[in-house]
Amino acid sequence: MDYASLPGLGDDEYPGFPAEECPAQCPDLSAHNSIVAEVLRQNPTMYAELKGKKTTAGVTLAKCIKTGMDNKGHPMIKTVGMVAGDEESYDMFKAMFDPVIEERHAGFKPDARHPTDLECSKLSLVPIDPTGKYVISTRVRTGRSIRGFRLPPSCSREERREVERVVVQALKSLSGELSGDYYPLCGSQSYAEKAGGMTQEQENQMRKDHFLFQEPDSTLLLSSGMGRHWPDARGIFINEKKNFMVWLNEEDHIRIISMQMGADMKEVFARFCTAVKAVQEVVKKEGRDFMYNEHLGYVLTCPSNLGTGLRASVLVKLPHLSARSDFKEICRKMKLQVRGGAGVDSASSGGVYDVSNLYRLGISEVELVNVVIEGCAKLVKMEQSLEKGESMDMLP
Repeated sequence: MDYASLPGLGDDEYPGFPAEECPAQCPDLSAHNSIVAEVLRQNPTMYAELKGKKTTAGVTLAKCIKTGMDNKGHPMIKTVGMVAGDEESYDMFKAMFDPVIEERHAGFKPDARHPTDLECSKLSLVPIDPTGKYVISTRVRTGRSIRGFRLPPSCSREERREVERVVVQALKSLSGELSGDYYPLCGSQSYAEKAGGMTQEQENQMRKDHFLFQEPDSTLLLSSGMGRHWPDARGIFINEKKNFMVWLNEEDHIRIISMQMGADMKEVFARFCTAVKAVQEVVKKEGRDFMYNEHLGYVLTCPSNLGTGLRASVLVKLPHLSARSDFKEICRKMKLQVRGGAGVDSASSGGVYDVSNLYRLGISEVELVNVVIEGCAKLVKMEQSLEKGESMDMLP
């Protein structure tokens, strides 16, 4: 596929709101449905106060809010509407990021501190699916950013290639269960050992197996700038057992994933914790480290992923429960979010849903995984009750 000719995937920015410099006047946001649009409507002078500022690495307000200006959104789905172009963006444009973060993360205040806890012994012992009938698979993933580089919406081709070089060199030093190999996307010329990347057949199979990310096709992602120069310097590191993988240069610099079939979240999380610590150690040996601070936790591209960056998910069959009109509200009350089995914005097939933690920031990794374990166990019990024609008295 000729990605270079597609808007947002070639060398140029996605058409629309300028990415380098804000227009003199703020666009009309009266029909926009995003958190950043809401913040700008509530603070009419904010745009003028911030539009001329720029981070040390050259990231402007225009770059951070372009995705929210280009996409009006949907009244029922309020997106964030802004991204960070580099680590300093969260400080330089703090006046805008802080209220956006507070709204997205249930009142997380500008002076709050984010807790981190990767202690597996604190996990809930509640079995999610004792019968083995409902849960298909479990997964825990997180994002990490490499300090010293601009983030994917703003980084140059050269920066992205250097992220790939540093991270792949680090990952290839992993041993034991985590040892594996790196596969650049088909068409990528950045990794000398595998110039041209994996074959199209290999790439298609990895996507079919739910191991590999897709090229961005959402205008939310494309207008952010993260798809530029596709597929250059993107790829996946995967271990021999195919239950640990690292994505490179998708929406974040890296995404670390632990997954397996069945409902054993404790085993998945234990591997995840081992992997996160091991990856940070080998990255440090390359003279780099992850972006992190006590307020925001792990710094990532989208404000929605700040803090833990963690998404613990269970792919589960709930045909009776999901047929209820209040299914998503039931999940939301338990601090869970649901997606179709194929990921964000996908429809469900056969009552199969991906259920995960709703929040990322202000709550530790262990606490979030426990929310998913105990919440999914309740959902399975509700499904069992409905199967038997019983009244559902376990509503949260």
